[in-house]
Amino acid sequence: MCPQDTCHHQSPSMPRIMIIAGEASGELHGAGVVEALKRRHSDSDIFGIGGDRMKAAGCELLYHIEQFAFMGLVEVLRHLPFVRRAMQRLEQVFQTRRPDVLVLIDYPDFNLRLARIARRYDIPILYYISPQVWAWRAGRIHTIVKLVDRMAVVFPFEVSLYEQAGGQVEFVGHPLLEVLEAKYDKDTFCQQVGLDPQQPVIGLLPGSRRQEVTSLLPVMLNTLSAVQQRLQHVQGVIGLAPTIRPETISPMLNGHTSVATVENMTYDVMKHADLLLVTSGTATLESACFGTPLIVLYKMARLSWWIARRLVTIPNIGLVNVVAGRRIAPEFLQDAAHPDRLVPEVVNLLQDPERLKGMRKELQDVRTKLGAPGASDRVADLALDMAKDV
Repeated sequence: MCPQDTCHHQSPSMPRIMIIAGEASGELHGAGVVEALKRRHSDSDIFGIGGDRMKAAGCELLYHIEQFAFMGLVEVLRHLPFVRRAMQRLEQVFQTRRPDVLVLIDYPDFNLRLARIARRYDIPILYYISPQVWAWRAGRIHTIVKLVDRMAVVFPFEVSLYEQAGGQVEFVGHPLLEVLEAKYDKDTFCQQVGLDPQQPVIGLLPGSRRQEVTSLLPVMLNTLSAVQQRLQHVQGVIGLAPTIRPETISPMLNGHTSVATVENMTYDVMKHADLLLVTSGTATLESACFGTPLIVLYKMARLSWWIARRLVTIPNIGLVNVVAGRRIAPEFLQDAAHPDRLVPEVVNLLQDPERLKGMRKELQDVRTKLGAPGASDRVADLALDMAKDV
């Protein structure tokens, strides 16, 4: 018998690629890269950290992203023993399976630590989806350029940042453009969920991490209930991320009987809702690509928030607003993410068709800035090109 992680033989033509995606949005794009790699080399040996979609595409999971579903500086500290054990195991994998290329997807605090270890073994590193150096801790860009062989960035404004720092960088377009597809038309979706397609729908997207959901879903639900008291025809639906189990939110639904919950239909919620309450993150950009008006929310532990406020250097944190270069979607952060503040804004938007129409037009411009579809294919080609040089 071979020890765990050691018994993997590779033919000369078979690329061996390790991919690390530590959270739901990165895992979705990692699955696209795995599929693109398998189309080019069906015998590719692909392994790493991911979720169900990466596994289904052909990636052997060393860890599942659910094991990494923690957020914020304070929360990460509590999970340090697990992170250390994971790092040690991945270093053993570098030694025993030696990937031809390591593809890191977003998730910077973990991935940059792992990059330092990979550097010791001279493993080529491709970083896909840059850390948000333009938002906070800008000094990281020099560390990244030293550690990473090539950057594959998804926002056009990131190219000049890395070129100025002396890095090798390529704009590959945003991978969201490959996957943004609703399963149903509006009538079918409403029928499936039990909604009236003739009446307004508020979609609640509380995030992909348990801590986000625990913090923000009650705020969203209480906001919805208060809005429904003022506008009785308004309906609500929760779109659960694949990393969140229904039983996680069931205690929060007590007293909220007039809201539906859907799994594996997040994009349908984004497309067919009239207005969205969205936890800050990739979901704000996904919502923007569907052209659906949205409000951005975020809360974190008070110490984490205190630290983050001193590190963040941009006026808006919602990706939709960052890409737009201005505030299109209202942002309600920390103490402002409260029903008393949110309800007037939601009611105002729902009762102002011209404002909603203007927001939809501005959101179309955001989508245009994200480039052309095909990011996963471009990243797969970059990875294989680097693997050839090994």
